[in-house]
Amino acid sequence: MERIGDALNRVVKAPTFATRYEELRKEVMESPGVQQFLSDHSTEVDKEIVDRSLNKLYEYATASHRCDKCPNLDGCTNIMKGFEPKLLMARGLIDVEYMKCPTKLADEEVRNVAKMVDSMYMPKDVMAAKLQNIDMFFDESRVKVVRVAKDFLNAIDETGKLPERGLYIYGPFGIGKSFILGALANELATRKIRTVAVYVPEFLREIKQSIQDQSLNEKLDFVKKAQVLMLDDIGAEAVTAWTRDDVLGTILQYRMAEKLPTFFTSNFNLDDLEHHLAHTQRGEKEVVKAARIMERIRMVSIPVQLDGENRRR
Repeated sequence: MERIGDALNRVVKAPTFATRYEELRKEVMESPGVQQFLSDHSTEVDKEIVDRSLNKLYEYATASHRCDKCPNLDGCTNIMKGFEPKLLMARGLIDVEYMKCPTKLADEEVRNVAKMVDSMYMPKDVMAAKLQNIDMFFDESRVKVVRVAKDFLNAIDETGKLPERGLYIYGPFGIGKSFILGALANELATRKIRTVAVYVPEFLREIKQSIQDQSLNEKLDFVKKAQVLMLDDIGAEAVTAWTRDDVLGTILQYRMAEKLPTFFTSNFNLDDLEHHLAHTQRGEKEVVKAARIMERIRMVSIPVQLDGENRRR
């Protein structure tokens, strides 16, 4: 039986193998990246090192670089998805290490931005909104709201600090108030500012149930201590003295004291919201307690009206 070593030598010395080897070597050496690396390391690399490292050079030369051969992250053609090879010298030979590619870096940035927004019961389309996608054609009130929202962002960019007051956006059903909040939350996320966006009626229903599982204080702390808080559709909830005074009152008192900006959307203007908050489900009329809530809302937000047609029809 032929020895393994003799068999390998025979295969290596075969004309077809030698021809293929030279073709691969030529392909590798024509790679711009390989040429640049050999030029940068000309004092360290000779023909022997190149020949002994040809497999690594081939791995590098045939890979996708800066995503030129990959349609997307899932379709990455490299050995390690989302990573591209880089040549380096290691123990006297040429080796390959893998670095994150531009597509993976962009994907991670998107994921990191998404992590900066916590939403509770908010629709997915709202939380995917972008300011540049807001239709402002022939709508002066929409232009004004977006301009005020951008002023808030510009203040952050110029000072590096959060303004003390958010916005109280009010107007009829279905005109895009929540959409503007979602767009603003995403803009804040790109600035590494964490936002908690809450659909108020559903949140208050859950808060009532939280008494039983003893998670009430934890949920209240999560909302009231948010870097930026957005309360969507305030005024659509059924008012009880407890949700008004011990939940909304607690949240707003903390944010007013800590000077944390809060955003609201509502179908009510401030006067109508005060009237709504003054009347509980039990038929009680508590004007002073409603006024106390409104004082806090005015301290943490600036009212701005939004008009337009109902886009849900």
